[in-house]
Amino acid sequence: MSDSPKHTNRLINETSPYLLQHVHNPVDWYPWGEEALTQAKQQDKPILLSIGYAACHWCHVMEHESFENEQIAAIMNKHFISIKVDREERPDLDEIYMNAVQMLTGQGGWPMTMFLTPELKPFYGGTYFPPDNRYGRPGFPQVLLGVAEAYRERPDAVGEQAEKIITNLNQLAAMEGHGHQLTTDMLDRAYQDYLSRFDHHEGGFGNAPKFPPSMGLSLLLRHWHRTGNLNALNMVEVTLEKMARGGMYDQLGGGFHRYSVDERWLVPHFEKMLYDNALLSVAYLEAYQATGKVFYRQIATETLDYVLSEMYDAEKGGFYSTQDADSEGVEGKFFVWMPDEVEGLLGEGKAKIFCEYYDITELGNFEHKNILHVQTPPDLFARKLGMDLGDLEDILTEGRRKLFEVREKRIKPGLDDKILTSWNGLMIRSMAMGYQVLGDERYREAAEKSARFVLSELSQDNGLLLRTHRAGKSHLNAYLEDYSYFVAGLINLYEATFALEWLKEAERLNQIMIDQFWDEANGSFFFTSKNHETLIVRSKPGYDGATPAGVSLAIHNLLRLDKLLNCPDFREKVETTLDVYYHQIERSPSGSAQMLCELDFLLSTPKEIAIAGQRESEGTHAALAAIHSRFVPNKVLALASDEEDISDLIPLLESKTQVDGKATIYVCENYTCQAPTTDVEELAELLKSP
Repeated sequence: MSDSPKHTNRLINETSPYLLQHVHNPVDWYPWGEEALTQAKQQDKPILLSIGYAACHWCHVMEHESFENEQIAAIMNKHFISIKVDREERPDLDEIYMNAVQMLTGQGGWPMTMFLTPELKPFYGGTYFPPDNRYGRPGFPQVLLGVAEAYRERPDAVGEQAEKIITNLNQLAAMEGHGHQLTTDMLDRAYQDYLSRFDHHEGGFGNAPKFPPSMGLSLLLRHWHRTGNLNALNMVEVTLEKMARGGMYDQLGGGFHRYSVDERWLVPHFEKMLYDNALLSVAYLEAYQATGKVFYRQIATETLDYVLSEMYDAEKGGFYSTQDADSEGVEGKFFVWMPDEVEGLLGEGKAKIFCEYYDITELGNFEHKNILHVQTPPDLFARKLGMDLGDLEDILTEGRRKLFEVREKRIKPGLDDKILTSWNGLMIRSMAMGYQVLGDERYREAAEKSARFVLSELSQDNGLLLRTHRAGKSHLNAYLEDYSYFVAGLINLYEATFALEWLKEAERLNQIMIDQFWDEANGSFFFTSKNHETLIVRSKPGYDGATPAGVSLAIHNLLRLDKLLNCPDFREKVETTLDVYYHQIERSPSGSAQMLCELDFLLSTPKEIAIAGQRESEGTHAALAAIHSRFVPNKVLALASDEEDISDLIPLLESKTQVDGKATIYVCENYTCQAPTTDVEELAELLKSP
């Protein structure tokens, strides 16, 4: 009896794990490309565009229910050219057609199911469709037959609908500035917007489902830093504590799941994304700098350690994309527990304490099983039980270790091991900051190794970047976010190591980004480059999604490189860009949090810190420790040593020399430098806000 699969489609030559998951569907899938688009025109068939990603639970559900179903596949094959796209590889397609889905339905998500004319114009779509009528949604076969009939019998109506959507998409993309004044009022209105939606009991903003508001927390910390408003700091602290004690945080292995389906951060969608853990580790590191609370340091450390353990290629460098929500076909199975399992590992007495602390009960808190989460902080829990805090922590530490060891023997969730330039940029930035704040050499080594991987394996001969790498193959032109995230990582890496190669690469790639993506006519940056394939619209998205808008980190880089390299035209581009998105920021401040962080930098007087001293000297270490132990969000940092004169590259370092042979710190702002100091306590005063 043959073990060979019954069906194999055109996805067989792809590298994306998500596309390869569908390679043996009976659906005659095409990857996005010339062959599929030509077939649609030649056969005059509408395109069924299905977009998802490997860790997406409902993508797996729809595949099992519909794409593995021979009858449904037969309908698809008869009436459509079906194209499967990994949104993580092709964010340009995802962005355009997700906007179309939202215009049609008022909501979005994945899997995305969109129907296009052979000219790629969308005319109908949605997200998940069940195999029959349920959940208030039409069954997928009914949708397929209805769309096919409409395309065949009512072409004028289909064309009219498609043109209406195209007009709306073009209006969405046609953004230009009008000379608005950029003021701190914009930052204050954003604070009020967050305050109006803040959940005072559980943290976060709005109702369930709750997504980690990483960029918003960074913005609120900057608001507190600028104004001294303790309400802003409180919103950050409540949210960070509730998330880290909830089931959305992996209490055994570290790292955050994608989001919480409830308002208490208890039940997550169990996939773990590289970008969430990159962004949240920064939020916890910044909170640790701002408050000095060891809990935030602990969560940042555990999160970065999780990434090194599960999401990192230690041999070659490079960070993987996602871990799946499902294990053995069941969402969350890898992560849940029952009391008898704990008792078998810890014994009755310790198990009782451990189970009470992590809310592990016979009834269960998730589908009759238990997600570990913390309802009462350890000091209060110890007091409640009348026991010593140290004894409690010993029991909890032992329990976590033993449960983790057992869990490691379970079948793990699937790993999407493709390496994306953009998300690696975010993680390089986080690891570099982790090294600065926590002093762990492993984080620096991982950041440097991954930066070298991107520069060697995801770069073309002409110096341009590529988007994705897997199984020895790198391909697809990089997008704006690939450049902006990676350059941001390189700038952080320079400030963490003072190795000039990183700053030089940041400068080179930043210039390529400007050449390839800048809109000379109306300002700001396009999402796709000059040498990208022509799509139905060339957009300039500015809203943050799960990750920052690519344009927001582009101006983040321009602001910092302006201060380091003395490039005033960079600042002009920032002002032009913020003017382009002025109305967007007014309409949705919380959707523009990263951009508002950059506005905060622009309107402040950033600290330009130059250190004259040897990188490994005791004095330099002491100065860096003093700098990185404080929350000084709007700053740049450079080092001048006797080994090389680099003031031509970094004008900030010109004439910066040691005093009395000691590491000497120069703090400059607003074109003026304070008197140099060799005293760490005096440095602390200089770093305070004016």
